[in-house]
Amino acid sequence: MFLSWYSTEALAAALPTGILSFTLISLFMGTSGYVSTFIAQYIGASRPERVGPAMWQGMYFALIGGLLLACTALFSKPIFSFIGHSPEVQILESEYWIFLTLGGIFPVAQATLAGFFSGRGKTYPVMWASFAATAVNIVLNYLLIFGNLGMPEMGIRGAGLSTFISGMINFLILAYLAFSKENNSKYKTISGWKFELNLFKRLIRYGLPNGVQFFLDIAAFSAFILLIGRLGDTELAASNIAFNISMLAFMPMIGLGITVSILVGQSLGANHPAKAKIATFSALQMSFTYMTILALLYLLIPTVFIYPFSAKADPNEFESIKSLALVAMRFLALWSIFDSFAIICSSALKGAGDTAFIMLTICITASLVLIAPTFLIIEVFNLGLNAAWTSGLAYITCLGFIYSLRFKSGKWESMRVIEPEKKP
Repeated sequence: MFLSWYSTEALAAALPTGILSFTLISLFMGTSGYVSTFIAQYIGASRPERVGPAMWQGMYFALIGGLLLACTALFSKPIFSFIGHSPEVQILESEYWIFLTLGGIFPVAQATLAGFFSGRGKTYPVMWASFAATAVNIVLNYLLIFGNLGMPEMGIRGAGLSTFISGMINFLILAYLAFSKENNSKYKTISGWKFELNLFKRLIRYGLPNGVQFFLDIAAFSAFILLIGRLGDTELAASNIAFNISMLAFMPMIGLGITVSILVGQSLGANHPAKAKIATFSALQMSFTYMTILALLYLLIPTVFIYPFSAKADPNEFESIKSLALVAMRFLALWSIFDSFAIICSSALKGAGDTAFIMLTICITASLVLIAPTFLIIEVFNLGLNAAWTSGLAYITCLGFIYSLRFKSGKWESMRVIEPEKKP
């Protein structure tokens, strides 16, 4: 929102850079964060002493991922030169990229610590840490983007620095809470620091497909956004606004999906698959209701959602962006409903350990239904923005149906990610 007030070029550069960097981060974050499923199944199996060691394997993986992400900061200019946006936007994308990738280790490690809490069903610490980090992010954005209250005017670099600092704060808060004496006594969060090769291998076996799936999912949307960017800055900015608005639907569903994964994991750890089904169907009812309400609001009062972006933007410059964003929101209305099925059913499958199927589904569907058709629509047939959004809607609809059918098959009920308990 602040960047939309700052300049059209900054707004156009923000989402492609953010989603591309998050694509790389998601590979490592999806793997390290999968410790939540291990922890959930250990808790369900009444083996709390294995919680800390599982968390530490995620931390070791996060360290590897953070170092690899930091190395990509060296290639910011070649990356965005290859993508081919306008020269002005490329400069801003490169500047933003450096901050996001150097700070990439924080969301990856934070995902592991969040898994320690959410895997046990203790989600409030994660929420309060996120509130604190988000508040810091907002204040720093206001100060550093515009140069308010005597701070330097940094534009999109200010947004990048704000993200770096807030990510570090989020990690430090969760680390302070996780490594308390009480948690160490019960879950070995400090004393369980040793590297366990077999447990690390199990994390890679089940967590890496989850990370790859997360990576492919975000990569598909990155490709979608980057292809739209080739239509022009106005189309790109309008799509950026639509996707930012869609976070109102997407982020709560991610939270609900995490809850489903944990409840499924705990239920299977305790050998009660019937409880896992109840949790999943309850979440489907909740998500469908929420998404339907939002979809109706997107259709009936779309200007209310767009207003924060237009409030302090140049009216003449923003008018063409607004008209395209209004069209995109019609697609978002249907998109949101099918997305609810995809998120909840895939989360239930992840809680069981069915990550390889999800990874293969994303790989095939993203290639055949989203990326290839969008490329043909934009680069070959010049069909425009509406046709591109139709391809995106078809993609999310396919995912919803495929994951629902996989869950209905019941193959996930016999899956476990934790090792069998050794008999004395």
